[in-house]
Amino acid sequence: MCAILAAAGRGARMGQPKQLLELAGKPVAAWSLATIASVPAVTQIVVACEPDERSSFERLGATVGGGKVHRVVSGGARRQDSVFAALRALASPAEVVLVHDGARPFVSREVLVNVIEQAREHGGAIAAVPVKDTIKQVSDNGTVHKTIPRAHLWAAQTPQAFTYELLFRAHESAEADGFMGTDDAELVERLGGATIAIVESSYENLKITTPEDLIVAERIAAGRASR
Repeated sequence: MCAILAAAGRGARMGQPKQLLELAGKPVAAWSLATIASVPAVTQIVVACEPDERSSFERLGATVGGGKVHRVVSGGARRQDSVFAALRALASPAEVVLVHDGARPFVSREVLVNVIEQAREHGGAIAAVPVKDTIKQVSDNGTVHKTIPRAHLWAAQTPQAFTYELLFRAHESAEADGFMGTDDAELVERLGGATIAIVESSYENLKITTPEDLIVAERIAAGRASR
């Protein structure tokens, strides 16, 4: 099966490309790339990155990709453009395609395996964690409309995995309709009829978006090194 590492994006809030920032001695993207490569079910990896960073990711793939990095492709202006470009670059259509953000360094091998297994069973699966905060729905005038019960609320993460046919059709439809979603699951949801399983993940599987996130990530990395 194939895994896609979505590693494009300039990181406006970070001031520089976040996927290649150093985290505990190695690039942010190297952490998840090595973990994905360690999963036996993954036979090929396609990385989508900024065009001027392709050589850096090719070197990274050769170093930590376990010989599984099939191609490094140029990503698009939006995340879903990058994933669709990677889908089109697959050597051959895979039964299941797993997508992970290059800015989430601490994904566990267990979550990756569970997401893949659930996608094979249901057609789609995503990593997520239960929402801990109280969620308020706000009116257009900036006042609280109502409190949303959090018993059934989960915060979506990556990895996310779907059958190749379902994921490709979802991206093809979104592109044709000019629709932009926040993750691959949303693109699949809008097709209707798909079942997407939830796989409980870890709050450590954070996405590095701001300088504060990088500080937290350094602490997580230090904690892991001391275990």
